[in-house]
Amino acid sequence: MWTEPPKSSTRLIAQIVYGLHAVTIVTGIFTAASIVGMFLFSWPSILAVILNYVFRGDARNTYLESHFSWQIRTFWYAALFVGLTWLLSTPLLLVGVGFFVAVLGFGITGIWVGYRIFKGWLRLQDDEPMPD
Repeated sequence: MWTEPPKSSTRLIAQIVYGLHAVTIVTGIFTAASIVGMFLFSWPSILAVILNYVFRGDARNTYLESHFSWQIRTFWYAALFVGLTWLLSTPLLLVGVGFFVAVLGFGITGIWVGYRIFKGWLRLQDDEPMPD
């Protein structure tokens, strides 16, 4: 499974990525933007995903590989959930419930994103891999 110890610089990148995502989550909570909106469309989060892709090769064969995968999947699944929410809620606007479906979908996705980022960051602090 994981055969090598990670470099401290690669661990630092994983920390930075979690930190950038956490900034977007906190910003989404305390501003008019939504958590998931900030997570998907803000510069800190986009930078975090770019860092994931650039440095994930350095994490190969270490427990950090699971963190890089976890972070990348969190971003893309959130994008998928937002897209599905948008597709479902848009036609429902015609019957007056689309707004509520959108708010519910975006809210649940935001909570899910926050859970995944903070769970991952806590496990990284303990030098534990993420489950598959």
